[in-house]
Amino acid sequence: MNPGEVLSALQGVLEDRKHAQADDSYVASLYRRGEDVILKKVGEEAAETLIAAKNPDTGLLVHEVADLWFHTLVLLAHKGLRVEQVTDELARRFGISGHAEKAARPQEEV
Repeated sequence: MNPGEVLSALQGVLEDRKHAQADDSYVASLYRRGEDVILKKVGEEAAETLIAAKNPDTGLLVHEVADLWFHTLVLLAHKGLRVEQVTDELARRFGISGHAEKAARPQEEV
């Protein structure tokens, strides 16, 4: 499977899990427990990714990035967003300087 196929297949599974029983599916249990639990899980996985990046075992980093991507995809699905929206945004940025792209963003209010 190529990367796009993996993400597409995973997205389909995540959508299906919205209708699964929480006792039968980890993802369904995340959906049922709500957005705050999903956000906490994304934060935990981000922290674990940072820690793994400091470790000489690159396999650990790959494992943690996979966990982070997975839980981020759960968040997107929970919000009704599709992976294509993210890949479209990345494609839009392709070939644009990171400095120029950031400068062109609307200023966020704090």
